[in-house]
Amino acid sequence: MRKKAPRSALALGTGLLAAALVLTGCTGGGSGSSDTTKPVSQAEIDKAMKTPTNLTFWTWVPNIKNEVALFEKKYPAITVDVENVGQGAAHYQKLRTALKAGKGAPDVAQMEFQYISSFTVTDSLLNLNPYGASGLGSQYVPWVWNQVKQNDGIYAIPQDSGPMGNLYREDILSKAGVTSAPKTWDEYAADAATVKEKTGVYMSNLASGQAGQMLGLLWQAGVKPFGYDGKKGVTVNVNSAEAKKVAAYWQDLIQKGYVSTDPDFTDSWYQGLANGKYAGWLTAAWAPVFLQGTAGKTSGLWRAAELPQTPGVKAASGNWGGSSDAVLKTTKNPIAAYELAKFINNDPESTLMFANKQFLFPTSTATLQDPQFVDQQAPFYGGQKVNELFAGISTTVDTKFDWLPYMDYAYSSYTETVGKALAAKGDLSAGLDAWQKALVTYGTQQGFSVNK
Repeated sequence: MRKKAPRSALALGTGLLAAALVLTGCTGGGSGSSDTTKPVSQAEIDKAMKTPTNLTFWTWVPNIKNEVALFEKKYPAITVDVENVGQGAAHYQKLRTALKAGKGAPDVAQMEFQYISSFTVTDSLLNLNPYGASGLGSQYVPWVWNQVKQNDGIYAIPQDSGPMGNLYREDILSKAGVTSAPKTWDEYAADAATVKEKTGVYMSNLASGQAGQMLGLLWQAGVKPFGYDGKKGVTVNVNSAEAKKVAAYWQDLIQKGYVSTDPDFTDSWYQGLANGKYAGWLTAAWAPVFLQGTAGKTSGLWRAAELPQTPGVKAASGNWGGSSDAVLKTTKNPIAAYELAKFINNDPESTLMFANKQFLFPTSTATLQDPQFVDQQAPFYGGQKVNELFAGISTTVDTKFDWLPYMDYAYSSYTETVGKALAAKGDLSAGLDAWQKALVTYGTQQGFSVNK
């Protein structure tokens, strides 16, 4: 899903590894035991899907009841209660509270990719392999499928993603004499200087508090800031030489006044997009539709392109955003819960509905190739086939990018370190060093073996 603000740290109370011991004792049992490692047979699936069952599904996706209705039509014995308990921090806080209490947790919960490991570390998610998930991988974009995998387990079914591209104002670039989107990062820097000199407009905005955008740019550059072995081993390397090279590039453009660092998703930022303060936005595949609603009066002036590239290197992009649906290990109906998560994110009618009606960028290869999705011409972008462009970009995202099992804290500490350096147009290298120190200290305090 799209990011509207940086995540704040959640008050976990006890260390994550200690919490894992508590939550392990809370897993559901009964006739629908969720602890199985034995493959579930088709006979068991058929029986479960014909047995009157009530499932609870926590999600923030608007109008998702339409996709759920398709599931209930196929499986009339199953009733799904859809609940929106809040987006972002509120959603995860309530989920953790219910798990810790041992009651009140849903059967299925929406979960952004970067938070999956913070729930597997507490043994809260069902390994979906025995239920058939191991056979689904070929139906999803490879890098997306890797986001729901951990070691040999599958812990969620992908729903949407955010491969990154460049949305830009063709009219502003043309006014500056720039006739096409920059193909390389060197061209981007040169064009940024020209655009500022000729028009007074910022080439783009690198939001001071938006870790997701920066991580997406690091992802594109091949940086591996995080690592997690699924147990106690954590790697933190946010201040690597490669990361600092990316930071130095942006620091130069920012300090020269070519790129702004305004907080994003604020009224002034929305106005900036609508009033031509920025000549572009390096953003994710969910943004083209979002921008149409934010800057409607600029319809026809925008175009979409790939992110600038590094010469001599295979075309690459990063990702910003994306979510999945996970089955909680406490569920008493694991088969039906898995089938719900699978159906809404795998059934062709459901996934196309997500893409074309709720504008979630697809993760299934079938939807990404469906003419009903990729052949759409967007008037806001001069008739360009923007979906087709981003579908192609999605195939260039690096398949290997890990997250920490404490990304809540990672995002909040980014704001206090790198974010502050960005806002001050200061030393981003020092900001990365401060972020590194904060993440190592916190991880050690939480009982992880960090960088050992």
